[in-house]
Amino acid sequence: MDRGNNWDWEPGKREIGDLAAWSGRYDMVYAPCVSPDGENIAAIVKTGDDEWSVCVNGRTWDARFEKIWNLMFLPDNRLIAMVSDSAVWTVAIDGKTWDNWYEFVWSPVFGAESGRITVAAQAGLRYFAVTEDTPWANDFNALTSLTTTRDGQTSAAVVQHGSFPEADIDKFQEGYFTAALNGSAWDSCYVNAWEPELSEDGRHLAAAVRTSIYNYTIAIDGRTWDKTFSCVWEPKFNPKDNSVTAPVKVPDGWTIARNADPIWQGRYVQLWHHMYSPDGSRVAAIGAPEYGKWTIVENDRPWRIRFKDLVTDAVYSPAGDRIACVGKSDGKWHVALNDFIWDTPWDMAWQPVFSPDGRHAAALVEKDGKYTIAVNGRPADITFAAAWQPVFSPDGGRLLIKGVLPQSMGGQYCRYVLKTENVAG
Repeated sequence: MDRGNNWDWEPGKREIGDLAAWSGRYDMVYAPCVSPDGENIAAIVKTGDDEWSVCVNGRTWDARFEKIWNLMFLPDNRLIAMVSDSAVWTVAIDGKTWDNWYEFVWSPVFGAESGRITVAAQAGLRYFAVTEDTPWANDFNALTSLTTTRDGQTSAAVVQHGSFPEADIDKFQEGYFTAALNGSAWDSCYVNAWEPELSEDGRHLAAAVRTSIYNYTIAIDGRTWDKTFSCVWEPKFNPKDNSVTAPVKVPDGWTIARNADPIWQGRYVQLWHHMYSPDGSRVAAIGAPEYGKWTIVENDRPWRIRFKDLVTDAVYSPAGDRIACVGKSDGKWHVALNDFIWDTPWDMAWQPVFSPDGRHAAALVEKDGKYTIAVNGRPADITFAAAWQPVFSPDGGRLLIKGVLPQSMGGQYCRYVLKTENVAG
């Protein structure tokens, strides 16, 4: 997939569309989104009584539907939505629907490298996944936590095998939940299953499971670790050797375990959302070394900085030598990079984005209803009424900023390409 090499990286500003003007043409406009390359802005619009469509850069899809939701652009800049007509649902891509329709579709996921689409679907009170309009061969009593690989070739989900009466606690404890890989469920069932995780090659599947009311562990390809814990969080595959790790709760606190054995000596009040550097040599997690004090823990070493409320949206740089995250203290949001907090507090901040060489980090931030992009902690000179995540060019020398100008500046959606050196702090 094109990773931006063929996008327009010529520095300058281009006005793409006047989103505010759409309100005069349609009864309702909502859920605007922009394409990764910034060339298109789209929104769901009401075109008549019980009639909806999608407007892209001022032009409306020919198709009309009873309902539309989950409007989003894929990494390859295609536009998708879940659409309903005659009380059945399917996926529309750039205005063209799949051939097959279902009683309901939801939870769209896609391969980050391919754009292949998978959705959860229901038909006849049975549940399954559909990839590129092809349903799984098997269906189930329930399906949640749908996920897919980066190439979109493999999908997985938590599924319910068999049924039991509602509120029948004894039956529930017998275990009716498991995980399914491309529609093939594991033979083993559990009291609960959560957070399925696929290996990068799509050949293996791990999940957090509850083997009894009080015991939790990790299952890999239907086989559980040989130890249980009082709680576990989402498993991850190490990209280096395909081993599986997870945060686990042991008697003296939380730590990271591999194949059921703790690999960190430290114990934490909480430890979750762990992640690997791209080469698998480092593992980091969001942790609380003390009650109510949050930070990043990498290779069992906590950062010195602490946040009072939470830490979220942690991400490794492409080389794996830097970590950025968002933290909140006293109602204000902050961006942190490698154990240092950027100077400016914000009313809201989103996951930082690294340049391909890892030298720069940019984040969408908001204060007093005004949005901008901060690069290496320095806010850009321009503010927006709405904005989206920035994108660095493949060589890191340009930064794409996408936003809707305030009404005082015309209210248009604009695409800016700036030289990174001119905006970096």
